[in-house]
Amino acid sequence: MTPDLKDLLSTARVVALPMTTRFRGVDMREALLLEGPEGWAEFSPFVEYGDAEASAWLRAAVDYAWTPQPAARRDSIRVNATIPSVTAARVPEILARFPGCRTAKVKVAEPGQHLADDVARVRAAREALGPEGRIRIDANAAWNVDEAERALHALAEFDLEYAEQPCATVEELAELRGRVKYMDIPIAADESVRKAEDPIAVARAGAADLVIIKAQPLGGIRRALDIVAEAGLPAVVSSALDTAVGLSQGAALAAALPELDHDCGLGTGALFVEDVAELSPVDGAIPVGRVTPDPARLARHAATADRTQWWLDRLARCHALLAVSED
Repeated sequence: MTPDLKDLLSTARVVALPMTTRFRGVDMREALLLEGPEGWAEFSPFVEYGDAEASAWLRAAVDYAWTPQPAARRDSIRVNATIPSVTAARVPEILARFPGCRTAKVKVAEPGQHLADDVARVRAAREALGPEGRIRIDANAAWNVDEAERALHALAEFDLEYAEQPCATVEELAELRGRVKYMDIPIAADESVRKAEDPIAVARAGAADLVIIKAQPLGGIRRALDIVAEAGLPAVVSSALDTAVGLSQGAALAAALPELDHDCGLGTGALFVEDVAELSPVDGAIPVGRVTPDPARLARHAATADRTQWWLDRLARCHALLAVSED
C-alpha cells in the first residue's frame, strides 16, 4: 500500500550532484531522496521521462523505504568501471576512479562520434586492463542492425564480454544475435527489459543472452527478481546513474539474486564529484547494506528552489498514478 503523499513529502530532499565527466548527456544529476520506516530510498527517473514511466521508479522507492527486502545471499558486490564517451587519452584517468575493478563498461555509439572513436576508446581500455580484464560495451540502442554488425566486427579483436543493447527493438536484437553468433559476442538487453511493456519478450524471442536489470525502473527488487526468474537468463544488475542511496538498493538486488556470475554496474558513484554518501568501489567491490545520506552533503548539494519544486510536483503526480493503480 502506497503511503500518504504527506508522508513522502515530510522527508523529501532534492539534490543536484555535479558529474566529473558528462555522462548520458548530463553534467548534473538530480535526485529526490526520502526516508521511510526501513530507511532511505531514491526517486530519480531521468527528467525527460513521462509520469507513467516515472511512477515505476516511485513504486521502487516506496517499496525500499517502507518494506523489508528479500534476504541477501552475499555481503559485497563486485562492480565494473564505467567509461563514458571520452577520448581514448582519458580512459586511464577514468579507470583510476574505480580501484580494483577488473571489468570496464565502455560507452559507444555517442551521437556526433564515429566508430573509429569507439575503437580507440575500447583499445585504450583493453591496454589499461590487460589481457585478463573484462570489457563490455554499451550502445544504448543507437545502432541499426547493419551498423551494429559492422561495429562488433571492428571491436571483436578486444575480446568483448558482451554488447549491451546494440539495437533498439527485440526484432533487431534477435537478427543481430543470429548474425554475430559465430563471433561469440553475447548480446545483453537493457532498454528492451526496463522500458518494455513486456520485459520478458526479449527472452521469449531468443534475442538476448543475458539481461540487464535495474531496481528503480523495474519497480523494485521483488519485481526485478521475478523478471529474472521468468526470463531464465543470467542477469547483471546496473544503476541508472543513481546516488549512493539508489546504488544501495541495486546492491540489495544483486545480493538477492540466486546466481551472480558477472560484475555489476553499481560503481557509478565514482562519476560524481561528490555523492550524498560514500559508496565508491574499494578493491573492485561495494558493500551490501542500507545507506544514510550525510546531512552536510545533502545541504551542500541541495537543488535550487525551482528545481526542488519541480521534483516535488513530479512526486505528487506519480503518487497519484500509484494510488489509482491500487484502486
